[in-house]
Amino acid sequence: MLSPTAILGYGFPARSFLRGMRRRPHLIGVDAGSTDPGPYYLGAGTSFTNRAAVKRDLRFMLVHGVRNGIPVVIGSAGGAGARPHVRWCREIIEEIAEEERLAFRLGIVYADVPRAVVAAALKRRAVTPLPFVPPLTAKTLAASVRIVAQMGIEPVCAALDAGCRVVLCGRCYDPAVFAAPAIRAGFDRGLALHMGKILECAAIAATPGSGADCVLGVLRRDSFVLESLNPRRRFTRASTAAHTLYEKSDPYHLPGPGGMLNLEGCTFTELPRGRVEVRGSRFEPSPAYRVKLEGVRKIGYRTISIAGVRDPVMIGAIDEVLAGVRAQVDEILSADKIAGRVDFHVYGRDGVMGAREPLRRAPAHELGIVIDAVAPTAADSEAICSLTRSTLLHHGYPGRIATAGNLAFPFSPSDAKMGAAFEFSVYHLMPVRDQRIFRREVREVGRRRGGRP
Repeated sequence: MLSPTAILGYGFPARSFLRGMRRRPHLIGVDAGSTDPGPYYLGAGTSFTNRAAVKRDLRFMLVHGVRNGIPVVIGSAGGAGARPHVRWCREIIEEIAEEERLAFRLGIVYADVPRAVVAAALKRRAVTPLPFVPPLTAKTLAASVRIVAQMGIEPVCAALDAGCRVVLCGRCYDPAVFAAPAIRAGFDRGLALHMGKILECAAIAATPGSGADCVLGVLRRDSFVLESLNPRRRFTRASTAAHTLYEKSDPYHLPGPGGMLNLEGCTFTELPRGRVEVRGSRFEPSPAYRVKLEGVRKIGYRTISIAGVRDPVMIGAIDEVLAGVRAQVDEILSADKIAGRVDFHVYGRDGVMGAREPLRRAPAHELGIVIDAVAPTAADSEAICSLTRSTLLHHGYPGRIATAGNLAFPFSPSDAKMGAAFEFSVYHLMPVRDQRIFRREVREVGRRRGGRP
């Protein structure tokens, strides 16, 4: 199986891809999405990857896949994998097919879940939160603008059974892109899912790691082998085993639709030419088939301002300074009856980890402050950001010498309108009785009537 890149649109060297094609793979697969970029893209229905970059990657995959009779499977289309993202990616596929004169059967699997379906499960008390997530309420569900479910291997297998040579999926369990065709062919489910978990990240698990380079995975009856397709990279036992820590709170257990991937008995053996063989991965089915739901709700509009601080006196008193600015801003907002909130992200102190930062009391010699204003309307978010920025810029504090201003702005204009703001509202598990929740569609691409290209 050939994995060109960690995310569709991240790119890859053409030479690496062509080396993989010379190995005559049985599948070209790619994961196209993630929740890592946050809730905005699901809520807005837009992709976090560039259209031209996605089209470039897809052109390689489709041209070489279709012309060589190799299935192409794409998971989590457009990043968040909702219907607008799938439509966006489908249009790119159809453009390429027309430009390259390709003809194939396209299978589309949608991941969108109607609120009514989730509401019915919620009423049965069948919806459970993931760790550190509050229980889902009817009110929160009603406010959610878009909900997707993370599909497993079954819908992908069904599309392949229908003769689809290209399969485009909405939100998808990352390993399923690679595992589905292998399990459909009779290979071990645990090994297929584990290999899929690594291949969906392409060369990230190699050394030096990269999300923009190609990897070949060879699945056998009792093991799988990973091989970089770029001579500059190689898999090692350490780099491969370390990938079990990737995106997991538990390195030995990876839950997914229908069960758990158990890696307690895995072994990693280095082979010649920078390859690694993995054995011992096991799949443990769960009593109920559950899928992860992802949904977002709109919380208003966001405006930000980025500024730097270099004064050691201000840095030493930054908590008191920001508290004083917040109190002054809150007083004005309350008097003017402007709804909204403002947060400060202080980089160089705790901008990444917040209150969990162990070195919070030992800040750097300079700080970067992001003023983050969110309000029900765009105008109010802009007003709050502007008020906070100007207040912080000229806020007095003990020991202050220069009165020209407390902040250094790297950009003009200093305030950036970020548009609509969303937050995750649904991040829960829901049981499904069958796979009809994932609606499927088959299209003939690049064919005239009568089936002739």
